[in-house]
Amino acid sequence: MSEEMVFDLIEDDDIEVSGAGKTIETSKSSFKKLKDKEYSTVKEISGPLLVVEKVEKVAYGEVVKIRDPMGKMRLGQVLETHMDKAVIQVFQGTKGLDTELTSVRFLGETMKIPCSPEMLGRVFNGTGRPIDDSPDIIPEIMLDINGAPINPSAREYPKDFIQTGISTIDGLNTLVRGQKLPIFSASGLPHNDLAAQIARQAKVKGQEEEFAVIFCAMGTTAEEANFFVRDFERTGAIERSVLFLNLADDPAIERIIIPRMALTTAEYLAFEKDMHILVILTDMTNYCEALREIAAAREEVPGRRGYPGYMYTDLACNYERAGRIKGKEGSITMIPILTMPDDDITHPIPDLTGYITEGQIVLSRDMYRKAIIPPVNVLPCLSRLMKQGIGEGRTRGDHDQVSNQLYAAYAEGCELRELVAVVGEEALTERDRKYLDFSAIFEERFITQGKDDDRSIEETLGLSWDLLTGIPKDELKKIDEEYIKKFYPRSKK
Repeated sequence: MSEEMVFDLIEDDDIEVSGAGKTIETSKSSFKKLKDKEYSTVKEISGPLLVVEKVEKVAYGEVVKIRDPMGKMRLGQVLETHMDKAVIQVFQGTKGLDTELTSVRFLGETMKIPCSPEMLGRVFNGTGRPIDDSPDIIPEIMLDINGAPINPSAREYPKDFIQTGISTIDGLNTLVRGQKLPIFSASGLPHNDLAAQIARQAKVKGQEEEFAVIFCAMGTTAEEANFFVRDFERTGAIERSVLFLNLADDPAIERIIIPRMALTTAEYLAFEKDMHILVILTDMTNYCEALREIAAAREEVPGRRGYPGYMYTDLACNYERAGRIKGKEGSITMIPILTMPDDDITHPIPDLTGYITEGQIVLSRDMYRKAIIPPVNVLPCLSRLMKQGIGEGRTRGDHDQVSNQLYAAYAEGCELRELVAVVGEEALTERDRKYLDFSAIFEERFITQGKDDDRSIEETLGLSWDLLTGIPKDELKKIDEEYIKKFYPRSKK
């Protein structure tokens, strides 16, 4: 049999392995020599990990093909190497594998995903394979899922306003192109509805193009996955979207690679095809749980609440792939969504996320119980890049001052609610009653918004002035007189 025929058999996964510790090898070339070896020296299986002995020249991050006792192939990736040993994470899980009949082949390259404009309108699973009953993607290019860090000196400062159509975001916590703005939610809150609404409605004011959306779901239920697919199809958003879905019953280890696949696709469309991409990642809590599972299997020394000490770095490797690059037309804007365990905003996952990203949108269980949808708790919300994306020429000159006045008035109204619980409403002054009434009306008219209610920024600012007319004019201390004269009387006409 010629060397070419042997190599073709190996490429087609038709080789056979017999005898523990033996390897099969061809001599097609020195470069392919390592790729043509298949090891049956599996020493240990622990959780999602394999430990293989007597390996040669194996590198961190290298892709691995694993043959189970039934002859079926699974994918894996090298997590750690030491001397002649390698630790491999198995993406499809280790169920059915053993140390006697399982064999491993190292492919000599990192994990890549085929990228093409044809990915728009398609749905993929946690390993990047189509699950929408359509043919495989014909790749234009194969890209490493780990991407490449953006040189800080090459970054362009985010400054273009993104209109989501949601007043609590557009008016008070403005999202700008190239920003990372996470949503801090909790179990049972309607963050999926909010994510789908943002994906449908996101656009850049004054420009005709809409965002292409990369939607990545990690550990979601089949019901939630079907909701997103149906919603995108119903509204036509599927035509400008790429969906990556890892279901709750899929191997947890796939949750480590699926956001990297989604972000690699986003980088390709943004920086190679000059598109503006909105990436939605949900749920980052499931991603971090997968990190903890791997760390426990590796018997690493745990950090806060059992999460690995490198979780901050790992999250940053994902989050920092968003942004704009000088000289490139495209951009990547990111909205990670996470559920706070026990509704605790000081938990390590939201805590570390808040350090890396430029603000947060916080959902409240108390507001949800009061039927305020979406239940955005305005007071702890923040968008650090908001001032760069609003103002004259972008939204409107009064935007910044109006948002500050709304925030201050609502904060005072909430403080008075707590005071009323102690002393009663009869102890309030007339001024206090106006602020107390303002907080209730603000929640009812400004925060509360229908799932298909797409408000323009002009509508949001107009509604803001309608609400502010309920406050005496001399209390509007955060707004310049020119804007008060122009907009304050509008609702009294």
